[in-house]
Amino acid sequence: MINVLAKILIGLIAVLHVYICWFEIFAWTTRGPEVFSSMPVELFEPTTALAANQGIYNLFLALGLFWSLLIKDKIWWRRVAICFLLFVAIAGISGAATAAIKILAIQTITATVAILLVHFGKEKDHAHLYAN
Repeated sequence: MINVLAKILIGLIAVLHVYICWFEIFAWTTRGPEVFSSMPVELFEPTTALAANQGIYNLFLALGLFWSLLIKDKIWWRRVAICFLLFVAIAGISGAATAAIKILAIQTITATVAILLVHFGKEKDHAHLYAN
């Protein structure tokens, strides 16, 4: 059950990063000023290329998380999932420090919860090995 919850959360985090990719590549100048209201409006147009570059990185995060959901081997699934979840958590810390503190809750906390679910799901999977 814990693994199912972990995979659902990983899927939701991946979908979020697909949305972030779309936002940064295609809606930076239209929706950006609403989302990042503390940033001067006149900076959105000149930073379009920078935002699109960030969007590609968010797409890479999403693809890595989706890939982890396709891995059948439990050990490798956990390794790949935790790797990409750590990337998301670190990106969230960076985003919170440089752009908006709410990014910490959106990315870092959700990724950390998913990492914990993956970890505790592992313990549950192996519990039957020690029961006699």
